[in-house]
Amino acid sequence: MYDYKFVEISVGSFTGIPKEDYQEIIHTHAKEGWRLHQILTPPFAAGGQALTMEIIFEKKLME
Repeated sequence: MYDYKFVEISVGSFTGIPKEDYQEIIHTHAKEGWRLHQILTPPFAAGGQALTMEIIFEKKLME
């Protein structure tokens, strides 16, 4: 069984650039035992541009 953690990052509406360093977030969580599972960029703005990105981490639970 796995535990999941979701981290949402805002994306600049004009630039399309994440407002936080997503690589640093991934490295920090990896040091805490989390494994990157997936990154989603759902289209919310006109024209299909993402306003957020969601980083999904997983960690195996002790049995």
